[in-house]
Amino acid sequence: MAEPRVVVYPGSFDPLTLGHEDIARRCLRFADKLIVAVARTATQQKDRLFSVEERVAMIEECFTDEPRVEVAEFSGLLVDFCRKIGAQIVVRGLRAVSDFEYEFQMALMNRSLWPELEMVFMAPAGKYTFLSASLVREVASLGGDISRFVSPPVLRRLEERIDH
Repeated sequence: MAEPRVVVYPGSFDPLTLGHEDIARRCLRFADKLIVAVARTATQQKDRLFSVEERVAMIEECFTDEPRVEVAEFSGLLVDFCRKIGAQIVVRGLRAVSDFEYEFQMALMNRSLWPELEMVFMAPAGKYTFLSASLVREVASLGGDISRFVSPPVLRRLEERIDH
C-alpha cells in the first residue's frame, strides 16, 4: 500500500477566508490528508487580528465536516515542518500575477533547501480572486458586511473581535 499523500497548505489565515477554504477543499482531490499549517512567524510584515491559537481553533471549526483536514501551527522553516510531518507537497494560493513573483521566489528557495519538496500553485474560484485576509480585516474594521467572504464561525469571531 502506498504512503498517504500528505499536503501542506501554509499561511497566516488571519482570518481564514472563503478563498482559503476553496483552495483547501480542492486540495482534497489529490491529497489523502491536508495539513492547514498556521505560521507562527510571519514571512511578510502584517498586523495580526487573531492569535495563532485563535486561528487554529477557527480553522478547525470550519473543517469539522472533513476528517482529512488537520490544522497545525508551525514556526521556523516550512521545509523543516514538512520533513517533520512527512509531507512532500506544499500548496500555495495565487490570486493575481502580483502574488506569483513572491511565491515563485519562495518556491525556488524551498526547493534549494529540500529538492524533494514539490510546490503546487492553485488559483481560487473566480469569485474569490480579489479576496484577501487583509481586505476582510479592513472591511470588517470599517463596519462593512463580510458575510459573503468568510464562513459563519469566522464571521462570528470577527464580529466579537471588532465591536462597533
